[in-house]
Amino acid sequence: MHTKFTLLLTFCFCFTSFSQKNIDPTPSDIELAKSIRSKHDKSDIAILESTESISFGYNKSTSSVTVNLSVDESLMNINHRADIFKYEFYDSSSKIENFTIKYRNDKLATFRVEDEFYKDNDLFYNDARVKHVKIDFPVQGYTYNYHVDKKFEDVKYFTSVYFSDEYPVLKKKVIFTIPSWLNVELKEMNFKDHPILKTQTTDSKKNTTTITYEFNDIPALLNEVNSPGRSYLYPHILIIAKSAEINDKKITLFNATSDLYAWYHSLIKQMNNDVEPLKVKVNELTSNAKTDEDKIKNIYYWVQDNIRYIAFEDGIAGFKPDDAQNVYQKRYGDCKGMANLIKQMLIIAGFDARLTWIGTRHIAYNYSIPSLSVDNHMICTVMYKGKQLFLDGTEKNISLNEYAERIQNKEAMIENGDSFIISKVPAVDVSQNKETFRAKLVMDGEKLKGNCKQTYLGESRTEFQNIYHSFETNRKQEALEGYLAKNDKNNHVTNIKTSDLKSREEALTIDYQLESENRVSTFDDELYLSFEFMNEYKKFFFKDRKTDYEFDYKTYFDSEITIVLPVGYKIEKIPTNIIDKQEDYQVEITFSLKGNELVYRKLFVFNKAIMHQQQQEIWNTTHKKITELYNSTLTLLKS
Repeated sequence: MHTKFTLLLTFCFCFTSFSQKNIDPTPSDIELAKSIRSKHDKSDIAILESTESISFGYNKSTSSVTVNLSVDESLMNINHRADIFKYEFYDSSSKIENFTIKYRNDKLATFRVEDEFYKDNDLFYNDARVKHVKIDFPVQGYTYNYHVDKKFEDVKYFTSVYFSDEYPVLKKKVIFTIPSWLNVELKEMNFKDHPILKTQTTDSKKNTTTITYEFNDIPALLNEVNSPGRSYLYPHILIIAKSAEINDKKITLFNATSDLYAWYHSLIKQMNNDVEPLKVKVNELTSNAKTDEDKIKNIYYWVQDNIRYIAFEDGIAGFKPDDAQNVYQKRYGDCKGMANLIKQMLIIAGFDARLTWIGTRHIAYNYSIPSLSVDNHMICTVMYKGKQLFLDGTEKNISLNEYAERIQNKEAMIENGDSFIISKVPAVDVSQNKETFRAKLVMDGEKLKGNCKQTYLGESRTEFQNIYHSFETNRKQEALEGYLAKNDKNNHVTNIKTSDLKSREEALTIDYQLESENRVSTFDDELYLSFEFMNEYKKFFFKDRKTDYEFDYKTYFDSEITIVLPVGYKIEKIPTNIIDKQEDYQVEITFSLKGNELVYRKLFVFNKAIMHQQQQEIWNTTHKKITELYNSTLTLLKS
């Protein structure tokens, strides 16, 4: 018995050792992992090789061009140990036919693969699903092989292929096998300055053309806040299937922008809008309006205030608007449903209102590209007195003729029956978003105290209102006091008086009294004044950033603080002014004396809602001066 048990243990040990020997990293694997880690020290995993193979087929029953995507990757742990998730999304227009993780010896790894609906805070309901698996890498140099087969039921939904991944990629290959019956354009985006090798071969027997792209030493995707959308940053390929010839019959797909619109328009024709439930509300909103413009405003603002925006994606519903009566009755909808509700209500009121497709600034493309990747949003356009008024129901607290930064200067496709109109949303000048701060303060013991006034216009007003109204009623006052005090325990705000905080039409104003403690100290006959208590942009600094920085909107901040000096004192030395005017921004911080009053002015203007990467170091230099100024004190001497 004892002998048999010993033999069994020996067998198990030998078997385990043999198994581990086949999957454990070799010394050369470990050296390779260390070498990769030295170049990519922020990554735990590297993709040694990645091959994406794309081929096309035809489904006779649905008359659709299909896409087969196969992905093979070799994953290596370049850190001491790592746990990662690998995942693949699919929906009603696609399916995953194979999803496997294998050890280096080609044995199937026994990790549990989950398959579930994809949940997102911004999505109320969607049909997106995700297969995912948690992979355990026990030691440095450990590898797995990852494989996925995915099928798209319609080529229009297969829009792009990116070379970059969340992990660095040592060798990347993308292979397109295109049958002779399919006319497809592979539009190369952001290839400049990247050593991407392209080769092309033909197979006369199979009547196919194979186009292969090879790209090596690809850094991981950057994880930087407020970056432009990835379509601006990374090399990728847009897949534009233009037409197919099946059994001597030509089928037009997305050959031109008109084909994209025709498909959109076909979805609009499938809608079943019932406007009867809307008529009472429209009459209520317009009966007392003095002008046509007031009627438009009343309807537009009512939708903003009463229809909750919740993204809704369910197969074709990801592109087809919900019927107006459904959105009205449910009191929620996605951008398409809200745009359609605004349109139908305005038509009832006698206006020429139209659905409009648009890509936000997150997307780099325009409508010269016939692809579903061009837009991601829908609004409503009113043709009014020779002008186009763009109405975005998803934007809260925004007024008529004001447009959010995310759609300014972006092309819009406006429905026009069987044709369409390409227009552009106007861009506004930075001054329309002006925010001002005015204060007149006196030195009282160790405090600065006095009256303050803040004013907001445009998107600075909209941002304030959105934040303020997001708080529950019983917390609004507390939140407002904290905001005005900059959440600084030394600042105390009282006697707050505001304009109408719900108004979209006027400047928003806030008047209040401020006491800022620990601002003045004394030594013999000298006073030391810490004059800065707002610290605007003090934490706005760039460290090793690789991408442009996008602001939420064009920003114009104008501050003027007047400090009344105590009788019998004068300032030993006024600080040096800081002036920096660049293409992307303007900073002016100045000091002046007017009798016994010190006037301290600050101007920060970000006129394009972006700071390009090449200007960030220049900003950092100025920022250092600003920080030093904010941390400094003024010495007041007895005169």
